[in-house]
Amino acid sequence: MGVSLFFRTMTILTLAGAAGCTTSRQSAVGFRLPENGNIDRGNAAFAALNCHACHTVKGVELPAVESAITTKVPLGGDVYEVRTDGYLVTSIIHPSHKLASQPKERISVEGESKMPDYTHRMSVRQLIDLVAFLQSTYRVLPPPVVH
Repeated sequence: MGVSLFFRTMTILTLAGAAGCTTSRQSAVGFRLPENGNIDRGNAAFAALNCHACHTVKGVELPAVESAITTKVPLGGDVYEVRTDGYLVTSIIHPSHKLASQPKERISVEGESKMPDYTHRMSVRQLIDLVAFLQSTYRVLPPPVVH
């Protein structure tokens, strides 16, 4: 299977699985990444792909990079909802699917994400490791108590 076809197939499977609710990083409808993702390689891929030009990662010191971006999109940290592998893969290979909660003019042009297309620049191994790295930076909090 060619890389382009692989990423199109991954997108379709991911979007199909993204609708399910889950309490684990596994998507509800069966989307699964191999469990051999490597956090250190994912961190290296994040830097090599220059993701830190537009993103910060909570609790992770990243190399300095010159960037015209004044407000970076934060990743990682405390969340109330699990970020499934399917959600993260979709965010990487089809970032316009769900735009971050930033002022839209900073992250989109005519409703499409400003994030570059990585489907021709990223290996499947990098994607698996990148998701493992990102997963390691999130901490799911219990839902807030409503009185």
